[in-house]
Amino acid sequence: MGRLFMRWFKRNFSNPQSVILALLLLAGFLSIYLMGDILMPILVAIVFAYLLEWAVGALERYKAPRLVAVTAVFITFCTVSLGIIIGIVPLVGHQVELLFSDLPNMAANIQAKLLELPEKYPDLVTKEQLELVIQQLGGGLTNFGDILVTVSLASFKNIVTILIYMILVPLLVFFFLKDKVAILKWMSRWVPSERQLSMRVWNEVDVQIGNYVRGKVVEIFIVGVSSYIAFVIFGLNYAVLLGVLVGLSVLVPYIGATLVTIPVALVGLIQFGTGDTLLYLMFTYFIIQALDGNVLVPLLFSETNNLHPVAIIAAVLFFGGIWGFWGVFFAIPLATLVVAVIEALSDSKEPELKL
Repeated sequence: MGRLFMRWFKRNFSNPQSVILALLLLAGFLSIYLMGDILMPILVAIVFAYLLEWAVGALERYKAPRLVAVTAVFITFCTVSLGIIIGIVPLVGHQVELLFSDLPNMAANIQAKLLELPEKYPDLVTKEQLELVIQQLGGGLTNFGDILVTVSLASFKNIVTILIYMILVPLLVFFFLKDKVAILKWMSRWVPSERQLSMRVWNEVDVQIGNYVRGKVVEIFIVGVSSYIAFVIFGLNYAVLLGVLVGLSVLVPYIGATLVTIPVALVGLIQFGTGDTLLYLMFTYFIIQALDGNVLVPLLFSETNNLHPVAIIAAVLFFGGIWGFWGVFFAIPLATLVVAVIEALSDSKEPELKL
């Protein structure tokens, strides 16, 4: 076993640049894993700065000075963020409150509709089975109420964290954009000079991450707004809340769209019953999902490496379990990074001597 390991190690890490790449990846992974909570404001600011750098670079290509470009992009970013906080967040919060207050009525409506099933389909559903289901649903709603109270009490502790993010993150974003060259120059002093392989991997992944982040933001906006407009046209309750959920569902490929269909269908069923309106609503919703998957995604992510659906789901589960929301958000770029590293290490292997 020891010989096999040594042969594998020499074959994959005989090149010093491979060792440097592995050490850099290990250091980055351990830093985020062990100090992720402490470094989270900095990491969030890096994400936003990386996203906004594309706009700053575009202005610089039109001969705008770096400071002027950074200032213009930063002011626009703060204005849009403030508009979202003031305009959308209160609406979503209000509709969440309405949803919680309507839960007892919704549960009663679901129970009434369930009790009609034995009369319509006596061969498929019995009254005893329905009573068991209703009992379990009642217990679930009780547990959900307890969870809601716990979250409400915990939210007071999060106010300070939110205030810190609202102050620190914008400042960090501005300085990351303004002093990008100086920061990168300082960081390069601590990286070994033999980093050609690491730079090759970064250059490959850089394009993927940039395209993915910008494309994902645009996809969230288009899918969310389109869904909201469709829900308003049908007069669906909680249109803003459901539109936001549908937009955010694109963060989790395959799984998100499946999960968010449940609340949309339940609200539509309770509000419209089993008539034609519900069918038209769900047909429109599925059209939006189909256009997103077959038109919007290929258009926005045409330059992103294609990964197998199994690899995407595995990446979402793995990185989401480690880093939560940001792990889910960057699951595909991180999977692309893994693929790029494997390919780079494979290309950098020294030919094995044959005896």
